[in-house]
Parts: sequence; structure tokens; C-alpha cells
Amino acid sequence: MHEIPAVSRRTVMGGALASGAVVAGLGTTAFAAPAAAPIADTAPARRRGQKSMINVPFDEYRTVRVALIGLGNRGHGMASGWGAVPGCIVTAVCDVRADRARRTADKLVAEGRPRPAEYGGSADAYERMLRREDIDLVYVATPWEFHYEQGRACLLSGRHAIVELPVATELHELWDLVDTSERMRRHLFLSENCSYGRNELAMLKMAHDGLFGDVTNGHGGYLHDLRELLFSDTYYTDAWRRLWHTRSTASLYPMHGLAPIAAAMDINRGDRMTTLRATATEPRGLADYRERFIPRSHPSWKETYINGDLITCLIDTAQGRVIRAEHEVSFPRPYSRINSLAGSRGIFEDYAGVTSASGGRVYLEPDHSGHTWQPFDTYLKEFDHWLWQKIGDDAANNGGHGGMDYVLQWRTVQQMRAGLVPDMDVYDAAVWCSPIPLSVKSLAAEGRPVAVPDFTRGSWVNRRTGLDSRPSEMPPVT
Repeated sequence: MHEIPAVSRRTVMGGALASGAVVAGLGTTAFAAPAAAPIADTAPARRRGQKSMINVPFDEYRTVRVALIGLGNRGHGMASGWGAVPGCIVTAVCDVRADRARRTADKLVAEGRPRPAEYGGSADAYERMLRREDIDLVYVATPWEFHYEQGRACLLSGRHAIVELPVATELHELWDLVDTSERMRRHLFLSENCSYGRNELAMLKMAHDGLFGDVTNGHGGYLHDLRELLFSDTYYTDAWRRLWHTRSTASLYPMHGLAPIAAAMDINRGDRMTTLRATATEPRGLADYRERFIPRSHPSWKETYINGDLITCLIDTAQGRVIRAEHEVSFPRPYSRINSLAGSRGIFEDYAGVTSASGGRVYLEPDHSGHTWQPFDTYLKEFDHWLWQKIGDDAANNGGHGGMDYVLQWRTVQQMRAGLVPDMDVYDAAVWCSPIPLSVKSLAAEGRPVAVPDFTRGSWVNRRTGLDSRPSEMPPVT
């Protein structure tokens, strides 16, 4: 492999800096907004004494005591990983259905972990749980419509919070989480496991080492045929995820692919998203699947699906880059997060599935010529992130989604125990989730661009470390 001439990271990254829910109260107009309503790019003023959480380290925790809210498929599945991380203990579990709390507690005991306290049986059970003293971090894995309320409650109780996607679905909610985190001096961040994917982190290192030259564009998203699961009577309790498709036309869940591209472009760390414009196809997939496979007695026949099958967001950045973020869950297709990054010296594309064991393909100058894709495997080995080199085997044994679930959990606990600055923070969570309400605004305005708020209130211009962290150790368990 040939080496490219040395270039500074500042040059590589773009030159000098430029100066179910009706019960949740959302109903069918969760994202309703007048077509002409502008989105102000002016950040609301901080309250007196409120300060940024950027570069604020965790306090050092000898043992990280984790509580879990939401124990369906995702929450129950993640419980084992939390229990397996050195220096971490699950002290309490909560679900509105008490039998799920008992099931998760039984599972942890069967795995040799201490039995956590159980909470459930009512919608406010998590509030009772948050009155406990033995909680440092709360993991939230409930349906989307509850994330904002529960994440905010965790902060107000004095706990750090890691919240499944999305942390909130409205701009005012995203701003409130930023402000609440700043006031309470507690971190809230997105449980974005894909940011810790092996290919994604290798791509990040390659970008920051200059292999793509001047990065100009990226493409990511969430493309996953969920039709069978969306119409399952058991997988998504009370059909909560399918019901989101009856409320509005919105990019509901692009973060898995968007976040790694944003990290490679140093969003909030030298660049920022400035405008977003959205397009949507007609809503055909869910209705077609229902027509062919779902009996007329099924409650879904009372529903009208209005969300487009494919929502595409084009996002401009202050450094002149373009990000294409997509969401599509209602067509037949193989799974993909796209995960593609391109610049003046080459391109990487993930999910090719035919050219390399890693699933990715790459074309870089001066390494390659002849306009022929090359396997990504050699680059993955060379640019493998230190986290995967250190705990890759443990991740394979303890985590889902190829191990990246456990990498996320291990790194979260390690940062808390070592008193480190988190790789991802509330500002990342806010901007990564902002395409949900922003896509609604843009589509209501016939696809015109809308402004992306600067949740950092100007601090995005400052370079700082994120997922491109340096190697560090997990403190010994004593």
C-alpha cells in the first residue's frame, strides 16, 4: 500500500474554518407545523449560570451502577451486556409490564449477576425507580414517544442518561435536553451503537489520517425491510413503531448511518450542519404488504399510512460538504446503513457484500487505478480502531449487532470509571436526531431548505476529540 503525502488534519477536513402513542399525547399530528413556519437558527439564551457540557469529563466512578427503563426486545437484550462489563452492575430494572422486569432480573441472576430491584406495573414506575440512591447511569430503551420525557427525568434526578434512538422527536424537546444537561451538569447521549461499528470506526480513522483527501460528501442512513416485524402482534408492543407511519411524513430513524458520517466530517468539532432539505416517495410499501399478507380482521386495517417509503435528506455543512441521509423500512431489500464517504482522493462504500469479507469496498489514489473497486479488508486491518483491537473478542461473546452493542457499553462504563470526556454528547444527540422534525418542516414547505440549529451555541468551531479517541485502559476492579 502506498503512502499519500502528509497533509494536516485541518486541510484534510476542509481547509481553514469558515467565520403508540395517542397515550403519549402525540396523536396523529405529532409533527404538524404550518408550511410557511420558518425554523429560527438563533439559539435560545442560556439561563444564568448555565454552561456548556462540551469537554466536561465524567466524575470517576469506582463502580458504575446502571438502571434500565424499557425491557422489550432491545432493553432485555442489552441487559446482559451491561452486566458483563467490568466494574458495572445493574441495580434496578423497570418496565410498565412488571413481568418483563421480572424476566430481565431472572436472566441476570441466571448469568451470575446480582439480582436488580424490579419496578413495573404502572406508567410512573420509572419515577419511583429514580428515587433510589444506587443509580449512576440510566439506559432508556422504551418506545420513541417516551424517550424525551424519560431522558429528561433521568437528568433531573441527577443521573447520566444513555437513550436509544431518537432522544426526542421535536426541536423544542431537543433544545430542552441540551439545556437540562447543561443545568444539571449531567451527560445525556444517544445510544448510537453503530458509531462503534468496526467498519465505521476504521472509516473514521482513514478520514482523519487523510486517505480520502479533502472529504466532500457522505451517504448514510437506515435501510431495513421491517414489514414483517412492523405487522407482528408481539415484536413491537401495541404496534408502536408501525403507528409512527400514520402520523406524518418524516425521516424517522436515519441516525445509524448519519452519525458515523457526521463523526468522519467532525460535525460539532470543526464543522456543523447548516441546512436540510427533504424529499419523500409515496407511501406504498406498508399498504401493499398488508393487502397481500395481513388478514382483514387485523387492527392494522383501520390505519392509514402517510409516511413516505423512502425519505431522503440532503444536509449542507458550514465547510461546504453534503450529507445524504436516508430512511426506508417498508420495501423488500437487504439491510444497509450505506456508510459511504468520499473526497478528493477516494471513496469507501460499505455493504457491497461481494468484494471483501468486511462487506466494504474502497478506491483510493494512489493505491488504486483502473476504476476498479478493491476489497476493504487490508484497510480495516491497518486502521482498526483501538477499541476493537482491545475488546473485539469480548464484544463478539457479549454483544449483539456484531459486537458493537458491547463496545458501546464497555466504552461508556470505561469513560465513567476513568473520569473521561464522553465520545458522544448531548449536542451530538441533538443534531443527529434533528432530521426528524426538520424533514417534516422541509416537506411541509415543498422540499425547501430549512435551517439546522446550532445546538453547541457556537462551540462547533473548536476542534476536539470524539469517537477518534486515544487508547486508554479500563480501571481495575477492586
